Amino acid sequence: MSDDARPPEPPDSGERLDAIVIGAGHNGLITAAYLARAGMRTLLLEAREDVGGTAASESFGGGTVNICNCDHLTFRTTPVMDELGLAEFGLEYIDVDPGQHAMAWAGGPAWSGHHSLDAALDSLRATFPDEVDGYRRYVAAARPAVELVLAAAADPPDPIGLTRHALRRRLAGVPTLLRWSRKSAADVMRSFFRHDALLGPAMVTGPMVWGISPEFPGTGLGALTYAMRHATRVGRPVGGSGMVPRSLQRAFEHHGGVLRTESRVDRILCEPDARGGAVRGVALDDGTEFAAPVVVSACDPQRTFLSWLTPPPSAARDLVERWRGVPHEQGYESKIDAIVSEPPVLTALGAAPAATAVVAPSLGEIHRGHGLMARGEVLDRPGFLVNVPSLLDPTMAPPDGGHVFSLEALFTPYGLRGGWLGSPEPWRWLERFAELCEPGFLDGIVEWRAMTPDVYERDFNLPAGHATSFAGGPLAAFRNRHPELTNYETDVRGLYLTGAATFPGAGIWGASGRNCATVVLARE
Repeated sequence: MSDDARPPEPPDSGERLDAIVIGAGHNGLITAAYLARAGMRTLLLEAREDVGGTAASESFGGGTVNICNCDHLTFRTTPVMDELGLAEFGLEYIDVDPGQHAMAWAGGPAWSGHHSLDAALDSLRATFPDEVDGYRRYVAAARPAVELVLAAAADPPDPIGLTRHALRRRLAGVPTLLRWSRKSAADVMRSFFRHDALLGPAMVTGPMVWGISPEFPGTGLGALTYAMRHATRVGRPVGGSGMVPRSLQRAFEHHGGVLRTESRVDRILCEPDARGGAVRGVALDDGTEFAAPVVVSACDPQRTFLSWLTPPPSAARDLVERWRGVPHEQGYESKIDAIVSEPPVLTALGAAPAATAVVAPSLGEIHRGHGLMARGEVLDRPGFLVNVPSLLDPTMAPPDGGHVFSLEALFTPYGLRGGWLGSPEPWRWLERFAELCEPGFLDGIVEWRAMTPDVYERDFNLPAGHATSFAGGPLAAFRNRHPELTNYETDVRGLYLTGAATFPGAGIWGASGRNCATVVLARE
């Protein structure tokens, strides 16, 4: 479908719709596309001027940068790409192998994580030979659990479904899920590995990305991250992460769905209690109203229930009060985008630049960094996710030469002491990173910007710069005190949830969007 194809005309205020989806992040787009494909007249509302949210890409310095980290692990484990025919609408993936180069601030060599177990073990034999046996034992325990998690995430969670998936695999992975879910991720990793270069990187891409310390009990499933790369392939969309929401938009409109951007929701409208209290539509902040018997919110649940569902019908009052007591977390991730004349060369890797790498503090430093966040401080040497997207995808590079570079820094608090405006912190991260590189990296920076939690709040409608995320895997789906996050239905008839806050959680995954659509179509 060409970019200049004419989209469907926006509906008139008062025109009856079958469904309204609020929020055009990738999960909202997925839900909307499935509903439209099923024949429901669907309106998708987005507050920003374009789709994608933090899954989008945008122009910067002549190149294309991703709003968030660009490595996709789980999206292609779902049927979304095939079922919605996204290749037809421009989505093409590049496999990334090695999927990650891992190294520790403490020093020593870097090692490479490959999709092939044999290739990963070969890398360890050359760098940390005493970790080879532990890595083999780790994968034997973790990979069946990962495969069970991925299978369970492909359907709305319920005990029968999880049991069915487990029995199909002859219960493989179940012991690991049960044992590890009760432990801390740090304790799990210490049972297999000794060196910081193996302990730390797994925790940077696991609990640290979740915003929690790996020393906390109950974080054990965060230790599955290395095994995830053996169960599925790391990939990047050609043209940037934003090609996922862009192709979803095209699929949605192809099936007759209508997108309306720069449309801020003010209220979710419900019928009076005397008529059942069901959803009847939404009102925008300019007074425009749209009517539909189904409303799906792909946005923060607290905003949905506490700001938009006013006044709530009597059936939802307990729900609203429960969410009123949930503290809203603050953002802790930042990202530097830069245009560089030459890609950085990490001395721990040798002469070749790396397309993707992780630089990890020790477990003790990660735990200390979590405590520093509460005081508005940042670790001297934070956890870094490093990418040079244009090395593998030249379409993202500036046309006049150079490369796109991104540096994601973790445990960088929204409530930074002294505030982010004018803070020397982001540049300090570049200086720290330059210490790991061959000389000349800082001199080669042509243009750069810092996406800190206050920017995510201002530009992406994330309260306190934090995207609420469901965490904990399939077992948490049956233990959490907010069932609407796992069954996608609420106490208000016709009101549904999707997005990162719902099972199975954050990242460019898409299972939440598909699962929500499955539930809506079954009910409606």
